Amino acid sequence: MSYFDGIDPVKFTGTDTTTDLGFRHYNPDETVMGKRMEDHLRFSCAWWHSFAWEGGDPFGGRTFDRPWFGNDMAAAKLKADNAFDLFRILGLPYFCWHDADIRPDGDSFAENARNLAEIADYIGEKMESSGMKCLWGTANLFSHRRFMSGAATNPDPEVYAWSAATVKTCMDATMKMGGENYVLWGGREGYETLLNTDLGQEAEQAGAFLNRVVEYKHKIGFKGAILIEPKPQEPTKHQYDYDVATVYGFLKRFGLEKEVQVNIEQGHAILAGHSFEHELAMAASLGIFGSIDMNRNDYQSGWDTDQFPDNPREAALAYYEVLKAGGFKTGGTNFDAKLRRQSLDPVDLVAAHVGGMDVCARGLKAAAAMLSDGALEDARAERYAGWATEEGKALLGRSLDDIHDQVIESDIRPEPRSGRQEILENIVSRYI
Repeated sequence: MSYFDGIDPVKFTGTDTTTDLGFRHYNPDETVMGKRMEDHLRFSCAWWHSFAWEGGDPFGGRTFDRPWFGNDMAAAKLKADNAFDLFRILGLPYFCWHDADIRPDGDSFAENARNLAEIADYIGEKMESSGMKCLWGTANLFSHRRFMSGAATNPDPEVYAWSAATVKTCMDATMKMGGENYVLWGGREGYETLLNTDLGQEAEQAGAFLNRVVEYKHKIGFKGAILIEPKPQEPTKHQYDYDVATVYGFLKRFGLEKEVQVNIEQGHAILAGHSFEHELAMAASLGIFGSIDMNRNDYQSGWDTDQFPDNPREAALAYYEVLKAGGFKTGGTNFDAKLRRQSLDPVDLVAAHVGGMDVCARGLKAAAAMLSDGALEDARAERYAGWATEEGKALLGRSLDDIHDQVIESDIRPEPRSGRQEILENIVSRYI
């Protein structure tokens, strides 16, 4: 018996529908800018939040009661069975996972590796029969107490070794599943106090670790992208992958800017003091845009609440940057989002994804319309028009002496010009 028995596959029903389980905006076959909506969005379900999370928070433990909760292979396979039921109901094309989400935790590294290989084969059979695909895999190098001081940046070389060996097994499993990316998230790669931290040593460890990952990618012939997911502070005071710009500086330092891209999460962008669209635009400008984790934070809370997206304007501004960057290549839209701990029923998990998918679809259509109509890009081009002239292009290569003489000889007297922010914000509002 499936956990989701009695819930029919969700269909596109249009904006006039009153059902809780019908897509109002997400029509996978609708053409947007010459491409199917499904192929633009490339939706993915996060195995960890939808199936492994137990409903706890910093002040209370488990509230969910799922039939697959357990630490043996039978429970892992039951979890996989129900995961694929949810994927079928929602019509999702992709899923993502950590090793700890899909396999039982063993008493040794060797047992973990055997468990991962067995469940990867089981999931692979279900993928073959269903047509589901793996957007990316990753290793959980943060939950177990061995990672309390980090993984790649841990002061204990044995933890570094365990972590590197774990990533190898996860990359192997990702490749076996046909995964299109491999993600590294440094949830504990940082410090809680400088009093016991050697910043230079830890950075060198992290750089060596990532270089070994890239080397192994090429060794095994993995064709997907290697992605880093930026995350500031939480749970540590400082992390080495704080935001997109910080990650790019790290990649440049270790010669990896052509090898590694970023997976950007909306909630992490907010925690870093940025907007989601800022981080997306920054990644595109640096040539490292890869994929996104779609969610939202509760703006009254100071931590990463991982809620399902519900703001079409935020989604529109995000997908505007995605489309400007050329859209997803190997990446996609992964719902790194979880139910509220009071949302206990199977239908809640289905409805949460339905709402999130609709918000993203609505945002995509608004973004495509804005980009096609060109009002924002025309205004941007007009604002920087002076730099498109021969004089403007030549200015960047001239010396300070030459520029000084030009300003005096031409009696240059610049006057400020309006940035027209409110007009541009009003333009965005027309499309939402």
